[in-house]
Amino acid sequence: MMGRNPQPLTVIQGKGKSHHITKDEAKKRLEHEQKMRGSTENIVAPSYLTKAQKDEFYAIADKLIALEIFSNLDVDNLARYLDSKTQYIQLIKGLKKVKPTNTEIDEKGNTIIVANEDYPKLQRTKNALFNECRAAASDLGLSITSRLKLVIPEPKDEAPKNKFSKFAK
Repeated sequence: MMGRNPQPLTVIQGKGKSHHITKDEAKKRLEHEQKMRGSTENIVAPSYLTKAQKDEFYAIADKLIALEIFSNLDVDNLARYLDSKTQYIQLIKGLKKVKPTNTEIDEKGNTIIVANEDYPKLQRTKNALFNECRAAASDLGLSITSRLKLVIPEPKDEAPKNKFSKFAK
């Protein structure tokens, strides 16, 4: 059984819940987190991306580097996100041209409406690409909920300034 996902030390400290972490443990944990961050030197878009995808890659990478949540280790994740996003957009454009139903004439000459057999398959593909794209965006911190998890809360100053201030109103 897995526990909660580990949080960075700065998040734990920001929440004011670091009382159980010793100074030595905090130092080791901070050093470990710095090692795990990865380098941001020479970030290059993968060659399999198109020119437009590479332009978007560098635009997003610059923003993520500024937030200090992106490194060379995340290059392939961003490339996969852009690839699934491109495929999703292409599918949406094609899906708009496909009607969910077709009009046919039966053997009596009556006009009937029949379900398009390809439409549900395209919808399933669209949903799969959407989920793939959303998961990659979440992993990279590109969604609002994933960024909110990354925000380091300000520590609360709940301690009284001196031993008598708790009596003042």
